[in-house]
Amino acid sequence: MMEKIERLRDIARQYYLRKDIQSILVEQAISKEVVPRYFDSFGKRPDVLEYPTDVANLAFKGATSFHCSEELWQNPLEIGTNLRDDELNKIRIGWDLILDIDCKFIEYSKIAAWLLTEALYFHGIKNLGLKFSGGSGFHIGVGFKAFPKEVHNVKIKDFFPQGPRLIANYLRDMMAKDLASRILEISTLREIANAVNKPVEDLLDKEKKFNPFSVVGIDTVLISSRHLCRMAYSLHEKTGLASIVIKPEQLKQFNMGWAKPQRVFAKRFIPEPETDEAKELFVQALDWNSRIEEKKSKKDEETVRKDRMDFREINIIDKNNLDQFYPPSIKIMLQGVKQDGRKRTLFVLINFFRSLNFNNDEIKKIITEWNLKNYKPLKENYVETQLGWFRRQGKMLPPNFDNRHYYDDVGAIPDEFSLKLKNPINYVKYRIKMSENEKTKPKIRRNAGKSKQ
Repeated sequence: MMEKIERLRDIARQYYLRKDIQSILVEQAISKEVVPRYFDSFGKRPDVLEYPTDVANLAFKGATSFHCSEELWQNPLEIGTNLRDDELNKIRIGWDLILDIDCKFIEYSKIAAWLLTEALYFHGIKNLGLKFSGGSGFHIGVGFKAFPKEVHNVKIKDFFPQGPRLIANYLRDMMAKDLASRILEISTLREIANAVNKPVEDLLDKEKKFNPFSVVGIDTVLISSRHLCRMAYSLHEKTGLASIVIKPEQLKQFNMGWAKPQRVFAKRFIPEPETDEAKELFVQALDWNSRIEEKKSKKDEETVRKDRMDFREINIIDKNNLDQFYPPSIKIMLQGVKQDGRKRTLFVLINFFRSLNFNNDEIKKIITEWNLKNYKPLKENYVETQLGWFRRQGKMLPPNFDNRHYYDDVGAIPDEFSLKLKNPINYVKYRIKMSENEKTKPKIRRNAGKSKQ
């Protein structure tokens, strides 16, 4: 292993001494946070690249690759982990859209990259960048200047990470059918299942049709504030290949041999866009998201009606120690919301504690403590209005764990065990029942079975 690391570092030192590679890395680093990677660990954050000699110096210290933020900053060195969203918005001047195609199989990645570029062309975007990741995927980039400053009263520069996530999900939905059919043109379901070491059932959606995103990932959940992406012409630690820029029309012929460090010719990754070039894409993505949210809302209402239950069967005696039985997602929520989703989290928590027969004063105390932990507390009158509204309603279950809108999207991603139990209340009931069974289990005497002397 050490031999491999030293060999890659030797290659990296020679490679990053090239003036064209230094220049292209520094050009990409303008207004961005840049972090070197030392094979299996990252350098300090925040950091920047200002001069070509910075690249060489870091390579001599053992840097094997360079990663930059999607966000553009007034001064990247002012970024801190303790900054609230409103403070980050003050120093953020924009963001580039980077679509990260992650797949173990290069042929599937090529299909996904082609369909994504087609989708972007369809929305009038001519100036997009495409690069090989250096592994087995591709990155597609659109510069921030392609987006309007504001759409539907939304300031685009502050709409991060929501904006890129929304666009990525919209494009995923748009290309899903074609991606599935084109993958199945070159591989059978059984071949795909064997290649990824999964049962065929795991590759199917709810309608028992092939879900292409079970094998091809398009980065959505991982898009977050200060999310880093491998820079164009940076090396990849696992393969030793460079993350090279190519043209979309070269995808079919592309092979990894093109990315060998000695064969690389540096080119700009993201072209200078035209003003408002991506406006139609953004508007269409917003409209699509509104329709999806409307469908989710109706579905949630129907689910609540179907899932009403007899709450008398939950008999909680000692609420002081009840938190040991809470699902991990609820525990995460109770630690406060760090970025976005305070109102959705409030909805989950109120229904969760009402379902457990907490009284109004108990719930108010919990919610007040929770609100103070949020990155920005909700206004007191809003919280009071919500609590008052719920008091007048019949009890209802909190949303099921598979509702990503309420859990994944606010950073409270359920574990596999929670998903099996479907609902937070089922989780608590199950854990209480297991605890009671443990208490009533007969104790085995150590000397049992021994004959008396």
